[in-house]
Amino acid sequence: MAANSTSSSPIHKSKQRLSPLTPPKTHVPLLIFFLLLCFNFVPNHSATSRISEDSDSETLYRRHCDHIVPQSPLESHPGFGAGAGAGALPSRFRFGYFTGGNPLIGKTHLSGGGIGDPKLISFRPINPRETAADGIFKLEARMSLRDSSVFSVSGNSTHRRLRLVKFRGPRFPAWRRLVTFTLSGYWSETSRKLCMVGSGSVLHTGTSDSLSVVLKLNYPRNSNIYSSLITGSIESLSDKLSSNYFSPISILALSQDSSYEYKLIGKENNKGCLNGDDKGESLNLSKLKRGLCFVLSNHVERFDLEYGSDCSDEKNCWPFEGNVGYVPNYMYYYKTQCTDGKKVQMLMGFPNSSYNGNQFPFELSSTFIAEGEWNEKENRLCAIGCRILNFTQSLDDASVGDCFTHFSFRFPASLSLRNRSTVVGQIWSNRAVNNSGNVAKIGFRSSNEKLLSTLGFKYEYTEVDTVRETCAKKNTVRGKGKTYPNEFSSDMTFDMSVRNSKGQVAWGYSTPFFVGNQLYGSRFYWHQTSSSQVNQIDSSVLPNSSYGKLVNISYTMSFNLPTFFKLGHNDSLSREVKISAEGTYDRDTGLLCMVGCRHLGSENHITNDTLDCKITVNVQYPPLNSHGGESIKGNIESLRQKLDPLYFESLELYSNSIYTTAAAASVWRIDLEITMVLISNTLACVFVGLQLFYNKKNPDLLPFISIVMLIVLTMGHMIPLLLNFEAMFVANRSQQTVFVGSGGWLEVNEVIIRVVTMVAFLLELRLLQLTWSARQGDESQKNWWDSERKVLYVTLPMYVVGALVAWLVNYLNSSSQISPFLNPHRKVMGVNKFQQFSSHNRSLWEDLKSYAGLIRDGFLLPQILFNIFLNSGEKALAPSFYIGTTLVRLLPHAYDLYRAHTSSSRLDLSYIYADHKMDFYSTAWNIIITLGGLLFVVLIFLQQRFGGLCILPKRFRKSSVYEKVPVISNDDL
Repeated sequence: MAANSTSSSPIHKSKQRLSPLTPPKTHVPLLIFFLLLCFNFVPNHSATSRISEDSDSETLYRRHCDHIVPQSPLESHPGFGAGAGAGALPSRFRFGYFTGGNPLIGKTHLSGGGIGDPKLISFRPINPRETAADGIFKLEARMSLRDSSVFSVSGNSTHRRLRLVKFRGPRFPAWRRLVTFTLSGYWSETSRKLCMVGSGSVLHTGTSDSLSVVLKLNYPRNSNIYSSLITGSIESLSDKLSSNYFSPISILALSQDSSYEYKLIGKENNKGCLNGDDKGESLNLSKLKRGLCFVLSNHVERFDLEYGSDCSDEKNCWPFEGNVGYVPNYMYYYKTQCTDGKKVQMLMGFPNSSYNGNQFPFELSSTFIAEGEWNEKENRLCAIGCRILNFTQSLDDASVGDCFTHFSFRFPASLSLRNRSTVVGQIWSNRAVNNSGNVAKIGFRSSNEKLLSTLGFKYEYTEVDTVRETCAKKNTVRGKGKTYPNEFSSDMTFDMSVRNSKGQVAWGYSTPFFVGNQLYGSRFYWHQTSSSQVNQIDSSVLPNSSYGKLVNISYTMSFNLPTFFKLGHNDSLSREVKISAEGTYDRDTGLLCMVGCRHLGSENHITNDTLDCKITVNVQYPPLNSHGGESIKGNIESLRQKLDPLYFESLELYSNSIYTTAAAASVWRIDLEITMVLISNTLACVFVGLQLFYNKKNPDLLPFISIVMLIVLTMGHMIPLLLNFEAMFVANRSQQTVFVGSGGWLEVNEVIIRVVTMVAFLLELRLLQLTWSARQGDESQKNWWDSERKVLYVTLPMYVVGALVAWLVNYLNSSSQISPFLNPHRKVMGVNKFQQFSSHNRSLWEDLKSYAGLIRDGFLLPQILFNIFLNSGEKALAPSFYIGTTLVRLLPHAYDLYRAHTSSSRLDLSYIYADHKMDFYSTAWNIIITLGGLLFVVLIFLQQRFGGLCILPKRFRKSSVYEKVPVISNDDL
């Protein structure tokens, strides 16, 4: 009984300690009642908050809007009434113009001409509900004001389907100021007025201050081109001294009412669009179910403008009433409405050349509101455009008029070498008449890839017969036993570098346009559902088609000339070189022969001739089964005389693009190398762990390990960790990480690799600490430290001299780019001069890192010297340690020898295992380092078996070897 009492006592005390945390049974009902009260309070509080907000909104509306649209209670059955027709409610709009809003938005000028950075405004009414008053609706809305540069694009936005390395940019893009408003109010169907109150906020500026505002909009009573403008304002309800106050914002937008009435259609169709001009066969859209509405997309389209020789000054180049002060390069188009499959209302914009966005630039002085109709006889769209007038003083006075500008465009029935545009058209004005009495016209054209597949364009080859004759003489390549890219494969597309005789380089791309009569890419890109299916089908080696050995093919080539690049005698031509080419491709030899036409865009916008078709293009594709690092090479030549203004010297083209099979092999290789790095670092941890276990059994052998050797090993793992410390824990947002195909898993594997590297570093640091402590504990053995100093005196000058040699070679290599030992590229002497010019130059830091890797490869050298100076024959190093660690260091060199014969050296930037930036890798270095490492293993084995001096000649052993003589004491005598 006593025992039981003793054993239960602690449990009893434990219950007493826990009892304050357990609610008594008598208080449980009270606790449940309190929780239910809290749960009931939360929704009531939110409901009270909503009621309060609605009450504040109604109060603000009565104060600022009731005199515009009287407030009215909602119907008992909310929803659309029978009288709410399609045109009864206010229409949404995507494009508009605004001014004011200081200091919230900044100063803008009412002139709006040529600022190059137009403003964008959008308005979307939602949730309309009927009220008790006739024609009065309550609704909510969202409005946003933003800078169009948010959507700006750089470079050529055409999708070229290139097989490129993917780049990951910053995680958070730099957005411009964006102001959004959430509004509620009432709409009057009778007066066509809308008044709303609400709040707004400024995004992407780090502030979340609420902006109290009132919105007032005036919609046109009649919906046609002359009365299609919406005017209004946004006013701040904050005190003028408040930081949230801003000046009134004036708004001008285009109404997109569904009850729009066309006023200008039919005025030109009876006379013909162009009175006989611009004749050419066009596509017939009558076979399409939705006609023109199906063809015209709801996206903003950009057209290139072409000015003829009659464009002698800005007045003739701008054939419209008034002058905006610049000559536009592009015309932007947006379809606002389309009716009956052939009637269309649209916007035409002519912004400054500095604007490069993909949103419509709604600039008042350079925007046209147009309406037109598809002419079924001529198979073209005929339209008349009107300008926005009287906006300089106030946006409320703006009107639409001056309808003397005519537009016409068509879809060519077929494409050819001299015409690659899917849409061609002209602009002219009856007012603009030049000195010769003719109407000045501006041409425009666009190549829309979506239309290529939608309308089914055909391609007509006009220069193939000439190319076949000239190409047969140049085709000296023998393709026996070699396989070249299939004409439909993605391997035919490549990025390229173009070099002139002075060594100046420009960059661009090249891609097929049509292969035979089939659009390039449609066979693989438009009909595939996943990337894996594309990879399986687009394998570069496809069954032979019915085209035979020579295949008719057309190309599109483009490259941008830097300011220092000299091309021909005419400097006034555009710096963007676009070449359309067609010819033949020999699938047995990989030779591409073509005749090209250069588009002569001019810096001063005046072009007498739009094309230069006296150009030849020759490209040689390397075999698919080539492992020698061969690249796509070719040239672009002019057939004109040297004194001709359009003549230019021969251009060499070169491409670093890799084939699809090589890219797939590269992805597989990266995955393999990641695994090999993990295995290698794990084995390094295992071998150091075995050495620690070995010294735990034999602690008396610790002082016989060279500290210099342990420092070399420890520093070899510590320096990579320090260099990649930020990448291990924090991803730099501004850094662009390059990876070929492993996706985000590459980053995960990098972190795992660094974690394993840190484990190896800690184990080596532990071994260094144990060795140091073992020597500190026995001060009688000073010869250990003396021998270590001698090792340092020998190795340190050796390492410093090696670093100076690496610096000297890097200095010499920076100018000549030839180094058979330090340069990681193999076959340096066999690389052509263009490849040397564009090859990756190694910096001094990279060469020093490679030299540090060489020191790590010879980590056993300090131990060998230590054994010699100490004349030690102790088995201080476990065989598993020095043999295993040596193999870990030598396996990358053996792998690099294998990789040199199976992978292109142009992919060295993606090497993970046997990285050329972390060691010296070449055929010579791989052999030298491997033999040296094995030699060091043999020397350590001999020293630990026969003594430290056994590897020296006999004459060097005698001075250090002493015979042990037994000591005889007096007692023995």
